[in-house]
Amino acid sequence: MGLLVAVIMIAAMWKIFTKAGQPGWASLIPIYNISRSWADPPGGSSCCFIPFVNFIIGIILCIDLAKSFGQGVGFGLGLVFLSFIFYPILGFGSAQYQGPSTGR
Repeated sequence: MGLLVAVIMIAAMWKIFTKAGQPGWASLIPIYNISRSWADPPGGSSCCFIPFVNFIIGIILCIDLAKSFGQGVGFGLGLVFLSFIFYPILGFGSAQYQGPSTGR
């Protein structure tokens, strides 16, 4: 069951990256996929290595990801707390990438 969830999550992340105009394989490389993020806050990649700060940065990234696809803060929190449900909805659903939510 865990392997099935992992395969679905990998496929969903791959699809999200391709919807955003990024190469799908970039979703598979742990640090590289954060640095290519559509909503990387200033210093966000380096802050991911600081204990407790990484949780806050992760929440911010999920909310910005949701906003980049035209979804709200509630959907972003769904990405944080129920990622195994919300990432496939975002990847395989009809949401279209609208550009970075941070204005860059």
